[in-house]
Amino acid sequence: MGQLRWLVKISYKSREFSVYTAATLSLPQPDHGVLRKAQRGDERAFSIIVRAYQIPVYNYVLRMVGDRSLAEDLTQEVFLRVYQGLPRFSLRSKFTTWMFQVTKNRVLDELRATERRPRAVVDLDDIPPLEVVDAPFERLEAIDAVWRAVEALNVDLKMALLLRDIVGLSYTEIADSLEITLATVKWRIYKAREEVQLALAREGISFGGGEVIEVPAAPPV
Repeated sequence: MGQLRWLVKISYKSREFSVYTAATLSLPQPDHGVLRKAQRGDERAFSIIVRAYQIPVYNYVLRMVGDRSLAEDLTQEVFLRVYQGLPRFSLRSKFTTWMFQVTKNRVLDELRATERRPRAVVDLDDIPPLEVVDAPFERLEAIDAVWRAVEALNVDLKMALLLRDIVGLSYTEIADSLEITLATVKWRIYKAREEVQLALAREGISFGGGEVIEVPAAPPV
């Protein structure tokens, strides 16, 4: 990873979210003073940025590629690309939108490379389970079913859904990050949730009470 690897050394223990909720939290922007210092090559300032965003980036990448070790490596690479691209980043833009453009591009590169390699059987057990404290067994089964349904989505739908419900980006931010129209974002998220709900219905799983099916939302950093 080069000399900057220590800057983005991340501890991935217990990175999965422990709360299953329909609430989507907004991802905050970094302090402009810290961002300007990082643009000038201040490594301490950049390490502050890494600590602020490592969890949502890692969880997003993990759910896109389905492999913990690969997700760790890709997250390292994303932050190295962010560091290298910071001098050219315009402060008139949203940092989180740009960061997830970088993330999207690296993930897509990896997925395309994976398609060209011989396929290995993916064991869903390799994806760490959600850690839900004192949750009823039926609830745990339902959460596992949600993740299986999300895993089965095509790449476009999955990217949009995870940016909304895992990362907490707004629809406009997702459109900018994925470089698609706002209408396309809304359709993809609607379609993704519809497919997840249909998959759950096929397994006889219902959340009842009019609860909206969403993947776990990102907690505040």
